[in-house]
Parts: sequence; structure tokens; C-alpha cells
Amino acid sequence: MQDDELQEPLDIPEETAVEPAAFRTVRLDPSSPSIRSIVRVVVIALIGVAISGWVQSIVSSLSYLFFLIVLSLFFAYLIDPIVKLIRRPFKAHGVERFMPRSVAILLAYILVFGGIGFAISNLAPRVVEQAKEFGQNLPSYGATLRQKLNELNGRFDRLRIPDEIQSDLTKKATEIAGSISATLGVFFLTVATFVPWLILIPVIAFFFLKDANLFRLGVLRSFPAGRWRMRAEMVLQDLNTTLAAYTRAQLISCFLIGLICVLGFYMLGMKYALLLGIIAGIFEFVPLLGPALVGVIVVATAVASENPWRGLYVAVFLIVLRVIQDYLMYPRIVRGGIHLHPLAIILAILAGEQIAGIPGVFVSIPFVAVATVAYRHILDHRGHRSLIASWIEGSEQTKQSNADA
Repeated sequence: MQDDELQEPLDIPEETAVEPAAFRTVRLDPSSPSIRSIVRVVVIALIGVAISGWVQSIVSSLSYLFFLIVLSLFFAYLIDPIVKLIRRPFKAHGVERFMPRSVAILLAYILVFGGIGFAISNLAPRVVEQAKEFGQNLPSYGATLRQKLNELNGRFDRLRIPDEIQSDLTKKATEIAGSISATLGVFFLTVATFVPWLILIPVIAFFFLKDANLFRLGVLRSFPAGRWRMRAEMVLQDLNTTLAAYTRAQLISCFLIGLICVLGFYMLGMKYALLLGIIAGIFEFVPLLGPALVGVIVVATAVASENPWRGLYVAVFLIVLRVIQDYLMYPRIVRGGIHLHPLAIILAILAGEQIAGIPGVFVSIPFVAVATVAYRHILDHRGHRSLIASWIEGSEQTKQSNADA
């Protein structure tokens, strides 16, 4: 009887029967995202990466065009006060039609280029002579610097510094010198390749000056009348003030730094004081990188001269001048027209150099200044103190409305 009971099949309910492994299915929890949602997120992420790379390639390829437009804007802001000064007597007497804006722009061009030509005709012979002599003496300066480096290694030997540390210091000094030379070479090559484009700067600036009001009206008409158009008008006014202040500050700084450096180098007994001072004034237009390159060139030239201690005096002079320029002169020249923290300026310049090279250095600060003005007006228009505060307040209001519903 027991054997028969053991041989009878077991009666197992269908709902408790175990399915074979080959027929088992995996059921997702209802709270987990569906496969379609996961695929959609992945596709959107890939499309975003592709679009960002495409935009970056376009920005890199158009960097010289942006550079040209920025320089044309700088030149337009330089000419605009002269144009207003020429037209002011005609406006005061109500005969403005006898001095159209295009004619005033041409007269301003004649005055500016005439002044530049007069300065070049008086300074060019001496500058060219010093430049030729400086170029001929470059190999001897290089040999002198190598000799100074060997003397420094000899002093390390007398101080009983380990050979590994000496080799590391020598290697680092060589790498720094090589990187400086490469940076200078790339900078001068970039400037040389951009020289033919400089002819277009006065042409583009002429249209900026002539049709500035048309551009302004075109931008304002793209906004609906009322509150939005008034806000757009305020943004354009702030942008104009900011860019004008930055251009004025850069040009005045170039002139003052060039003049101070020429006088200071003469007083310190530098051999090529006029040439190096003009280079310092021109490089002042390149934020952060320009003064650094000038400092390296001038200090290296002074160290390679007959009196190596002159390099220390020149370094102290340039450091003091840099502090006075950045913290006393420049803020008074700008006069609150541009509101950027020094750290923001440094980071913007470094980011611009990484994205677009030398043109990116020029474009970075005006771009950040424009973005700052736009951000400030967006917050003012929405009535918030900061963007994060607006997000938090908006999310809290949404939660409160959902709770009430």
C-alpha cells in the first residue's frame, strides 16, 4: 500500500508549479524606468555630446572672425568720441545736415591715421634701428643666459646640493625656457598671419559707426512693445557702456604703460628702452598673457646684459608697476563700467586661450562682460536676487500649489 501511494503522481496546483528555466521571464518593477525611457535618455545624451562637439568646432574655426569683429568694435569705440566731437558744433547750431555722420567718420579716420602716421614717422627710425640691433644680439644673449645657467649649476655644486636635485632644476629651467620660446613663437606667428585681416578692421568699424542706430532699432523691433522692449533697451545701453568702458580702459592703459615703461627702462639703463617700452604698451592690450610675456622678455634681456643685477631691478620695477596698474590706475580708468572680479578675468582669459588660442584671449573678457550684463538684467527682470534663489523659490511654490490641489 505504501508503494502504491509513492507511485501515484503528486497533485500540484497550476499556480504553484515551477516553470522550467528556459521559460522564466524577468518582470521589471513598475517604479523602474522602461527600456524605451532608458534608450531615449541615452540617445539624447549622445545627441547633446555630438552637438557640443559640433558647436566647439564651429567656434574654433570662426575664432579669427570673432577676433576681427571684436577688434572692429574696439576701433569703433575709439573713433566714436571723435565723431561726436566733430558733429557737436553742428548739432549745437541746428545745422547737423551739413555734417553727416559718414563724413564725420571719414574726418575722424583722417585725424587718427594721420596722428599714427606722424608718430610712426618720428619714432620708426629709432625703433627699427633698435630692433635690428636687438635681433643681431639675440644669439649672444642666448649664450650669456646659458653661461649664467652654468654658473648657477656651479654654485649648486659648491652648496653640495644632490645631483638629482640639480638635474631636476636644470631640466625644469630648460623646459620653462622652451615653453616661453614656443609661446612667443606662436604669438608672433598668429599676429603675422592676422596682419592681412587688419585692413578690414577700419572698413567693418565704419559700418558699425554709420549704422549703429539701425542695428539698435533692428534689435529692439524683434521684441514686443512694452515691458520686453524697454528691458531690451536697458540691456543695450548697459552693453554699450560696458564695452566702451573696457575699450577706453585698454587703450589708455596701453598708452600709459608704454610711456611709463619707456621712461623707467631709460632710468634703469636698459639698452633698448624705446623698443621694449613700445612692446610693453602693445602687449598690454593682451590681458594677463601680454604683461607676463613682456616681463620675461625684458628681465631676460636685462640679465643677459653687462650688469646682471639690472634684471632684479627691472623685475622689481615691473612688479610694482603691475600692482599700481591693476589696483590703482585701471579701476579709475574703467570707472565702474565693467563689473568683473580679478579671478573671473583670469579664469576667462585661460578658458579663452584653451578654446580659441590668442583670439580667444581677446574675446574672453568682452564675452564674459556681456554675459554678466545679460545675467544681471535677467535677474532684475524676473525680480530675483540670484538664479539659484529663483529656482528654489519656484520649486517651493510648485510644491505648495500641488499640496493645495
